[in-house]
Amino acid sequence: MIASPAPRPFPVPSLTVFVILQVLDIFTTLVGLRMGAGESSMFIGRLMQVGPVAALLIAKLFAVVLVMIALKVHRPRTVVFLNYWFAAVVSWNLVMIVISGLRA
Repeated sequence: MIASPAPRPFPVPSLTVFVILQVLDIFTTLVGLRMGAGESSMFIGRLMQVGPVAALLIAKLFAVVLVMIALKVHRPRTVVFLNYWFAAVVSWNLVMIVISGLRA
């Protein structure tokens, strides 16, 4: 009889990385907007009508709820995936900041 492989343990630093990436996303988005870059997400762009900080906090609330659901239903790898996603978002924001800085 073949035993099923043991599930890989959840990488504990993933939640710390998630929080750091959320803070970096807020910071880089606000810096980019201040430098003249636009919001490329249609969802966040529409939320910006209530104000940039409020829109970003609402979006971060959604991200936190998504992570809480993923952990509740035992899908911790979703957090790892989201970390890659937000690392790409922060990288994109940094590129837009540099481009906006070069235009000024």
